[in-house]
This record gives sequence, C-alpha cells and structure tokens, in this order.
Amino acid sequence: MAQPELKRELANRHVQLIAIGGTIGTGLFLGSGKAIQQAGPSIMLTYLIVGIAVFFVMRALGELLLSKAGYQSFTDIAEDYLGSRAAFITGWTYWFCWIMTAMADVIAVGVYVQYWFDIPQWVPAIICLIILLGLNLLTVKNFGELEFWFALIKVITILALIGIGVILLVMGFKTDAGSVTIRNLWEHGGVFPNGISGFLFSFQMVVFAYVGVELVGVSAAETANPEKNIPSAINKIPLRILFFYVGALFVLLCINPWTELSPAESPFVKTFTLVGIPIAAGIINFVVLTSAASACNSGMFSTSRILYNLSKKDQASSHFAKLNKNHVPGNSLFISTLVISVGALLSKLIPEQAFGIVTTISAICFIWVWGVVLVCHIKYKRTRPELQAKSKFKAPFTPFINYVVLALFAGILIIMLFARETRPALLFTPLWFILLFLLYPGRSKREKSSSIATSTK
Repeated sequence: MAQPELKRELANRHVQLIAIGGTIGTGLFLGSGKAIQQAGPSIMLTYLIVGIAVFFVMRALGELLLSKAGYQSFTDIAEDYLGSRAAFITGWTYWFCWIMTAMADVIAVGVYVQYWFDIPQWVPAIICLIILLGLNLLTVKNFGELEFWFALIKVITILALIGIGVILLVMGFKTDAGSVTIRNLWEHGGVFPNGISGFLFSFQMVVFAYVGVELVGVSAAETANPEKNIPSAINKIPLRILFFYVGALFVLLCINPWTELSPAESPFVKTFTLVGIPIAAGIINFVVLTSAASACNSGMFSTSRILYNLSKKDQASSHFAKLNKNHVPGNSLFISTLVISVGALLSKLIPEQAFGIVTTISAICFIWVWGVVLVCHIKYKRTRPELQAKSKFKAPFTPFINYVVLALFAGILIIMLFARETRPALLFTPLWFILLFLLYPGRSKREKSSSIATSTK
C-alpha cells in the first residue's frame, strides 16, 4: 500500500505572502523597540546589513532546493552535502529554534491581549494555540490561507503607516514629543547616539527579526510549481526589506525621536499614541497581535514538518511520520504545540526575561541553520559543477559572498558574547549542539542492532 505524502497545495499567492510574513514579524513590531533603544537611528543600517546577508542565504537555499527534485527541505540538503549527522543536528536545531520563536510569540499574544482585557497572559496564549492547532490539522491549505491573511494585514498596516508618516512629514505635524521632521534622525545624539557599541549590540534582535524568511524552503515540499514560485518569492526579498523594514523605521523615527520609544512596548503602537489617534493605536495593537499569532502559526507549521522529515530519515520517532487523512503530520503538530505551550508557563515564571532569553537562543540557532545553507552551497558549487552549470537560479557572487556572510554571522556571535543580556544564552546554546552530537551515535547504534535483530529472524 502506498504511503500518503504531503500535498502540494500551496499556491503562488500563498508562497508570496509566506515570504512576506516571514520577513515581517514580532521582531519588527515588538523587538524593534529594544533595538532602537540600543542603536538609535543607526538601527536602519543594522536592518539593511542583516537583510542583505539573509537575501544571499535565501538565494543559496533557492538554488540548492531547485538543483534536485527530491529535496523537501534544507535538512535534505545538509544530509546530501555534509552527512546524516549534520542533517540530524541541523534538523533538530531548526525545530528547537522555531520552538523558541513560537514561545516568544505566545508570550507576546498574552501581552497584547492585556491591552484590552485584564486577564492572565497564559489564557489568551493557550486559546491561540488551540485555535491554530485545529486549523493546521485540517489541510496545509489552511496554513497557507492563514498566513496569506495575516501577512496581508501586516502589509496594509505598514503601507498605512508609511503613507500617514509621509503626510505628517510634509505637514510638519506636531506631536507631544515635538515636530514630525527628518531632523529627528540626527538631532537627538546623532545617528549613532550610543556609539558603535550600541549599534553592534542591536544585531541580535535584528537577526531575530528576520527569522522565518527561510519558510519558503520549509514549504517547498508542499508548494505547487516550486521552479516558478520559489525564485519569484526570494527575488522580491530585497525590495521588501527596503520598504517594510528600513522604510517603516525611517517613518517611525521621523514621527517621534528615538528617545521617546520604550523597549518594553511596540514602537508602532507608541507612534500612533503620540500622534494622538487612540483608536489607531488600538488598531495597530490588533495588527501586532495578529503578527504574533502569524509567527506562532509559522512555528507550528515548520516544527511539525521538520519532525516529519526527521522521522522519515529515522532520526526521530516513527510516530512523527504519520499523516492524518488530510495529509498533515498530526502527531508532529500535537507534540510541537505541546512544547510551545511551555511559553505560557515561562511568561508567568520569568515575565521580564522570558522574551529576551528565547529570542537570543532563537537567533543563535538560526545563524547555525543559515550558516549550514551557505556551507552546503559552497560544497555544491565545488563538488557538483554539472548541477551548478544547469541551474536556472544561480546565486550571485558565490562563493565569495558566502564567506563574507559567514564572517558576518561569526562576528554577530562574538558581539553577543560581549553583551551582558545575550551572553548567558550564548554560553548555554552550545550545550544543545553537544547534546545532539552525543545523541546521534547512540541512536545509530540502536538502529544497527535493531536491523541485525530483524535480519536474524
């Protein structure tokens, strides 16, 4: 009997909006407040630098995915070029960092709902998880539809913000914090008000802001016509970075001085409050809420698919490879959602530190995953020139740019070591990789003994 497979039900509009949703999330709507406090107006340069690096990672991933029809995600690529141990470590690391990211978003959902209702943070967090789990268990098309509408809300909001900001800038509108003017970019301590150190320390949160951009690669196995849709989505990333990140932050910092923004709240909500439009601030809070729900939805999707792929390769329990009648890995979804729900507990135990800890761990793990993609691409170009010659979606400036981006990622990790807030998480995270490295040989031995026992029967 043929085993059920994942269905290719994600259309072009789903893939395009998944790509947008992956580049606009909680890191921008909430995390940018902390990053702005660290870097001041130079935060725009930080977003630009990391955004360009991520684009080259995505071009490398796109070329690799399309070089072989059997690839379903970058764990397949890691196994092909770096071996099964590397695939094991990368796959479980990707699962772990999306678990961390989804936990952060669950925490954020509880915080945002408190804008309207005085209820414990864990209540809306659990309700959100239950709703998303129910929808994701139906069909992958539901995930695509959810992300389509969630991303559309984000896009419309940022377009509205930029439009209103330009109008206020032309009018010279006055807020409680002063006039809306481009001079706000340099009149409050300069472009680098906290010096080069503040600029460098902002990189961690900006890296977290871009997590999820690689969802285009995770969804490849369920994407209709990947040869057309994946390149189209990846090639539009630079424009989205310039517009949705740099453009939105430019408008925010012109409307109000960076000194007026608090790291504990969304700068988008704060901006409309300063402008004196309370109802708009409430609307923006709703958008930020949907953004957190969207990121949590992405986390549930990606973690379940990673568990599914690991199980198919005998690197996780066989139960995770089972698909329900809708061709969705239901067991993987259940276990991932259960682990993500721990985020609700963290928000109660360490409410002030929880978000910072999980976002730092997530950023470190994503740097690993992105780095693996770049290393695999270097090896692909060196060892399989015949595939590279036939490629219709060649990554530009390789392999030189791969080494440049890897050096940037290494530099960001070094910066985290010197920052007091990120140092504990950076020192803890290697334990995860050591654990995976040690677990893999033990699992291999058990599998070998199992196969020997089977052959002797």
